[in-house]
Parts: sequence; C-alpha cells; structure tokens
Amino acid sequence: MPGTDLVRLRLALTAFFALDGFLFAGWVVRIPAVKEQTGASASALGLALLGVSAGAVITMTLTGRLCRRYGSHLVTVVCAVLLCLSVGLPPLTRSVLALGGVLLLFGAAYGGINVAFNSAAVDLVAALGRPIMPGFHAAFSLGGMIGAGLGALVAGSLSPTRHLWGLAVVGLLVTAVAGRALMRCEPLTPADAGRTERGSPRGPDRRTRALVIVFGLVALCTAYGEGALADWGALHLEEDLGASPGAAAVGYSCFALAMTVGRLSGTTLLERLGRTRTVLAGGSTAAAGMLLGALAPSLWAALLGYAVTGLGLANLFPVAVERAGALAGPGGVATASTLGYGGMLLGPPAIGFMADWFGLPAALTSVAVLAAVATVIGFTTRHVHAD
Repeated sequence: MPGTDLVRLRLALTAFFALDGFLFAGWVVRIPAVKEQTGASASALGLALLGVSAGAVITMTLTGRLCRRYGSHLVTVVCAVLLCLSVGLPPLTRSVLALGGVLLLFGAAYGGINVAFNSAAVDLVAALGRPIMPGFHAAFSLGGMIGAGLGALVAGSLSPTRHLWGLAVVGLLVTAVAGRALMRCEPLTPADAGRTERGSPRGPDRRTRALVIVFGLVALCTAYGEGALADWGALHLEEDLGASPGAAAVGYSCFALAMTVGRLSGTTLLERLGRTRTVLAGGSTAAAGMLLGALAPSLWAALLGYAVTGLGLANLFPVAVERAGALAGPGGVATASTLGYGGMLLGPPAIGFMADWFGLPAALTSVAVLAAVATVIGFTTRHVHAD
C-alpha cells in the first residue's frame, strides 16, 4: 500500500477511535440522570449495565469472523453507524428492563467496533513497523475527555435525550467523512485471507496461549478500572461527596485527560523505561490514585485521585496487547483485547453489586486491587520474550 494510503488509513482509524471514546463518555456522564428517571437502585442499574456487557461479549465472539469475511474496514463503519444510533436510546426508556434492552444493542455496537478497528490498527502497526498503538488509544481517551467535558457543560441545561441525540448526529457526520476515507483504503489483511499465527503451523503452543491469557488479564485489570470510573465515577462524586451534576461530570473528564496525556507520551516512556518498569510504575500509580479517588473526603482530592489513576492506567492496556501480539501474532492481540474490553464492560455491574453490599466508595477500591494485580503480573512475566 502506498505511503499516502497508509497515512489516510491512520487518520481514519484515529477518527473512529476518538469517536468511540466521545460517544461512550457522552453516555456515561448521563448515567445519573438516566438512573433517576428509571428509579433504579444501584444493583438494578448494575443489571441494566450488564446489557452492555452481554451485547459486547456476544458481538466480540463474532466480529473476528465478520472481519475475515467482509474486511475490518467495512465492519468498522457498520458498527459505527449502529453505535451512533443506539447511544440516543437510553434516555427514551422508563424502566430498568427497557434500559437493559437498549443497552444490549449499544453494547453490541460498542464491542463490534472495538474489535474491528483494533484489528485494522494491528495490521497498520505491522505495516509501518512503528509502535503507534498508544496513539490510537490516546485518540479514544481524547474523545472521552471531550465527550465528558461537553457533558459537564450541558448537564444542567440540556435533557439527556437532547444531549445524546445531538451526539448521535455528530457521530453520524464523523462516520460519513471518516468512513468514506476508510473504505477507500484496501484492508492490509484482505477479507477471507485468514491470519497465520506465530509459532507452529497449527497455531501457538499451550504455553504461548497461557501467556497470552495472562497478558489479557493485565488488560482486563486495566480496563476494569476504566469502565468503573466511566460508569460509577460521576455517581460517586454526586452521591457520596455532594457534587453538582456538572462537577461530577468533570471527574471522568479529569481521568480521561490524564489518560490521554499518559498515552500520548507512551511511546517515549516505553523507549526510556522498558515495558516492565512502565507496567510496574503505572500499576502502582493507579492503585494509589484510586485509593485516593475512592476514599477522599473532599471533591478536589477525589478529582486528583481520578487524574492520578488515569496516568497510571494509561499504558498498561497497550503494553499488554503488544506483548500478547508479539507472542502469538494478531490472534494474541484479539484474545487480549477481548479480555480487556470484557473487563471494561463486566466491571461496572460488579461495582453495582458491591456498592449495594459495602457502599460505592468501598466498591471502587476494587480498581486499586486489580491495578496492584496487574503490577504483580507485569513483574512475574518480566523475562517473557517473543521467540
């Protein structure tokens, strides 16, 4: 593929990563308002959020096949359209059951687009021979920061319905422009071509598969924290610390901004510290930050904790996915990514149940625990290298 096409492909994929974060953040900052209009308890809301998880997991298991058959570019565009249309549905519901149903559709679109554009991004990284994956994830975080910041501005003046349908219109416009550019680029892995995994002709051996799952667990621990703060961070600030809806929305914006800064500097950090020290420093920082964010008695201290957590978690997910890919090729990336996004989507319902049992601040400390687990895994696998 000519260099200009690779540049166009990189820009288009960056736009879709940013759009994904923008729409997801737009939804999560309105969760308190949707919870109030449905009259849901914390555990009932957790069950409704499980619809996102179920839809995403089902779609993730199918998207790889769809990408092989139709190409990752087409699947990315189709899932983007579905994501834009489904983000406006939650505020139209008036019951927990209906909310769970529309979140099932939202989760299906979210899971599908994440697998599709990550597959395309992995192929592009291989074609360029440069570690640019953190930049794509930085675009997701930047989109989340903008979406959360916009939500903070309009939370007091726009209803959730007008806000989220406005985001849907913006998303469709971005999809029309970026999708056209993406479809003009031939997929680097053609449809129906399949993928040859590293290792034996029959695929990676048992040890390699086990290590890929271990790195996937690091991604899961990291994404669990991101999903927890996305869905419950604003609610903690509003209900436990008495923040206004606008101030509560700023919490996720601080987290997303810090994560964006961390990922933009991720390549430089990895080159200077190496993967192991980057994981150790990031996991330890995230654990300390989340303890502050969950247990601090004041709003400003909690916001600082959210920001520190974002800095710590920023590069753990890209490093885990990269190490899985180095061991087992694109199949390793797919496994680690699926586990990671599973953590992002399954974490919030778990937080909901723990919040009913122990209170939301105590439930959020589970993010710190899993960040510490990721740190331990990073240390114990420090000598693992690709063949």
